Amino acid sequence: MAYAAPIFVFEVRIVIELILLVFALVIEGVALVHAITQRSDGFPAIGTLPKGGWIAILAICMLFTLPFFGIGGSALSIFGLVGIAAALVYLLDVRVGLRDLHDGRGSW
Repeated sequence: MAYAAPIFVFEVRIVIELILLVFALVIEGVALVHAITQRSDGFPAIGTLPKGGWIAILAICMLFTLPFFGIGGSALSIFGLVGIAAALVYLLDVRVGLRDLHDGRGSW
């Protein structure tokens, strides 16, 4: 009976990693879709990377976070964490700047 806890610890770890992976892919997907749907002249106006640069960064980070890609394959890998950080920088900084540039009446 002393060894009852380690029996299910791996299943709990798998569920937690799956939840984090889904969270990471949703965040990165939302950031990528938002970057694709914005006008390209707004990015230099707020003093950030061009639209193509953000799309490339977000797409590569999302690709590295996908589990079947092989290099990262997890939200807890270094590539997954960099992808989450890049998506959050885009959503919390660039998206807000683009929204303010368009008088705060954007669809997002």
